[in-house]
Amino acid sequence: MGLLILLAIGATLGWLTVIIFMESDREAVYTAIGAGAVGAVAIGLLTSSTSIIYGLTLNTILCAAIGAIVTATLGYFANRALVKQKA
Repeated sequence: MGLLILLAIGATLGWLTVIIFMESDREAVYTAIGAGAVGAVAIGLLTSSTSIIYGLTLNTILCAAIGAIVTATLGYFANRALVKQKA
């Protein structure tokens, strides 16, 4: 259950990152959502004191949210740089 919560938090924060940057490119949206989900799960695994399958602590959720925001933002800027290179 904790894994699903982390995935949902990461995907939601990745989507909000796209809204904040006012991006409409589909590839950028998918990149930010995926990066947010991966970041939330990775940081959640690193900061969890127990298995994330059984439950989460508030500390794990907050750290996962920060990780999701950072990775979604980095994914957005990386995608933007690749698009500029192609043009």
